[in-house]
Amino acid sequence: MSNTKVFILDGGSLVIDGFHVYWNKGPGGEVRFPVYSVLIDHADGLYLFDSGFDYDHVMAVLPFEKPQQTREQTLLGAIEKAGYRAEDINYVINSHYHFDHCGGNKHLKEACTVCHANEFGQCKCPQPFEVLGYSDMTFHPDMQREKLRREGKEIPVSPDSDIWTPKVELLTGNQEIAKGMHLIETPGHTAGHYSLLIELANRRPMLFTADACYTRKGFDEELIPSFHLDPVKAVQSVRRLKDVALKTNAEVFVSHDLEQFGQYKTAPAYYE
Repeated sequence: MSNTKVFILDGGSLVIDGFHVYWNKGPGGEVRFPVYSVLIDHADGLYLFDSGFDYDHVMAVLPFEKPQQTREQTLLGAIEKAGYRAEDINYVINSHYHFDHCGGNKHLKEACTVCHANEFGQCKCPQPFEVLGYSDMTFHPDMQREKLRREGKEIPVSPDSDIWTPKVELLTGNQEIAKGMHLIETPGHTAGHYSLLIELANRRPMLFTADACYTRKGFDEELIPSFHLDPVKAVQSVRRLKDVALKTNAEVFVSHDLEQFGQYKTAPAYYE
């Protein structure tokens, strides 16, 4: 049996203000941050953790986030760079459904979507301050059409290739979804956020915080971003991840830290 391989897929970058990176702390000013996905080649199948942002969506809805994304940084380009095809992917796991973590799901029509049950429910009827975060609903076209219907907007006639209802598996609690792959409940940033711990044969475990921790400083100092549903739960989730990292001797991979990202190996290089 071959060893599990983990590829970090560079998905481009966005901009937000420093007060959004560190809620009530700052400093303010533009911060450019990376967006990435994680491709896991496991004996049980090919898994993708998060799928990045869609450039056209961000330009149409959130242009102030100043997206930068080359062809190689699109999800399809990044998957190809790692040596795979979109149709090879068996499962797409979404840490949560903010636009910069699910924008590529629409390309993975053969995959089963895995997410937290609370997240799947919340993204259908978000709080007013969550609306932009949940602005890209293309990961589930039926929900996208319902969203447009609620808003009184025209429902476009999609090409046949775009009419697709994904297979969805809803989870709760901590889960070992495949041998050595553990989903860890980390709510607060959103209602049903998951982080991912991967055990490997030849190195320390890899702990992907997703948006439970934007940066290494946020992880170390327990500083949460301003984009959150429940700040108390968000801080508790950071502490939970710190405990997991300590107990497993895991290397921590935060979601949106440009300096840290520069130290990560990206596809076609991989960890195993």
